[in-house]
Amino acid sequence: MPASASSETGATDVRISEAWMAGPAVAPVMAALGEGGVDVRFVGGCVRDALLGSPAIGSPVVGSPVADIDIGVPLPPDEAVRRLEAAGLRAVPTGIAHGTVTAVSAGSGFEVTSLRRDVETDGRRAVVAFTDEWREDALRRDFTINALSLRPDGSVFDYFGGLADLAAPRIRFVGDPEERIREDYLRILRFYRFAARFGIAAGDPASRAACTAHAGRIGKLSRERVGQEFLKTLTAPLAGEAVEAMAADGILAAVADTAWEPARFRRMAALEAELALLPDPVRRLAALVGDAGRADAVGRSLRLSRKQADRLLAILQLAPEAVPDPGVAAEGSAQRRAQSRAMRAAFYRHGAGPWRDASLLAAASRDAGDAGPLRDLVQAAAGWQRPVLPVRGADLAARGIAGPAVGTGLKFVERWWIAQDFQPGREAALEKLEEAIALVRGMRDGMEDGPGEP
Repeated sequence: MPASASSETGATDVRISEAWMAGPAVAPVMAALGEGGVDVRFVGGCVRDALLGSPAIGSPVVGSPVADIDIGVPLPPDEAVRRLEAAGLRAVPTGIAHGTVTAVSAGSGFEVTSLRRDVETDGRRAVVAFTDEWREDALRRDFTINALSLRPDGSVFDYFGGLADLAAPRIRFVGDPEERIREDYLRILRFYRFAARFGIAAGDPASRAACTAHAGRIGKLSRERVGQEFLKTLTAPLAGEAVEAMAADGILAAVADTAWEPARFRRMAALEAELALLPDPVRRLAALVGDAGRADAVGRSLRLSRKQADRLLAILQLAPEAVPDPGVAAEGSAQRRAQSRAMRAAFYRHGAGPWRDASLLAAASRDAGDAGPLRDLVQAAAGWQRPVLPVRGADLAARGIAGPAVGTGLKFVERWWIAQDFQPGREAALEKLEEAIALVRGMRDGMEDGPGEP
């Protein structure tokens, strides 16, 4: 197992080789920045995740496929831009004040950041100065497992015991936890996000205690940053235990002032796993919120997008009527057929996705231990295609019906069509339309005649 002691040089005997390190898009970027022997390295999550999958570490945590490749360079940003452009690559100044540019190569973007140190911080933003010292740059990162760096030749550098913490696993702030948190209060939420991936037991006690002590500082962060970090936490593999820890440590109360329900959240996560559904942040958030009356306040606190907020509210509003039948009727029975028809009608009225999610929430709310009644529903929702009513407003207009009466007639036919399980075709629907026209005309004639004689 790698040693955990801090190192001035960061040099280790760990070597890894991954295909992405010399990929056709990234190689030209590394070559341009490293020209003349400059010590350019991969940094951040790509290094951490590559090491998690390496036999050299032997971590019980499974590594994730490397998606975002970040690069550190001991050059000021203007020099990094000059080198990239000289090599025929595009350099986009995405965060130039903090030393970050995006190198575009073969259609892919790579975040390139100049090594830096913090000059001034207020818990929300930092004033930085550029440096050419790798250890100094590593010191300003949040956790030891994120302070590792990797040369293109596979050499791994570890200044603060990150390799040992990956192997343990252990989530530990670089240096003094209090100091790291005061630099950026978002690191409190990041601690629990990594706990949701590695397990809350992996949380270094001193680091967790510092997060608890400073929970109130979360309110100083922008709501957008809080919402983005929180939603990432909700979909991690061990989110259930992390969310319960957040509740116990006062973190959930600092995220939003509402009555969170961690136990139901854990049941929702278990249902998703049993039904082979991918973790969904809005569906899981609905389980954590639990009540439609709280949806708007939570949505504003987390700065949800309009689409996310509407979906959250829809799931919570539908859940009370979406309670699934606790028993599964025998295949081919009248009860089973009635259940299937009712399910398709709900899909049509509310959408297959919202009804599925509301049904999961209903099951999680009543602590249903068996996901069997939901299995058919989930499978049906996956293949659902909304049928199209065989008649249209133009059919009514062609028969002399206009104005609001058109909607009345269509609704009449649609209710009948749904009750028939969407089976009747256009010919049968047109026959039913004649009934609707007679009904509409009768209503109109009644209105024109006025009240009868007393």
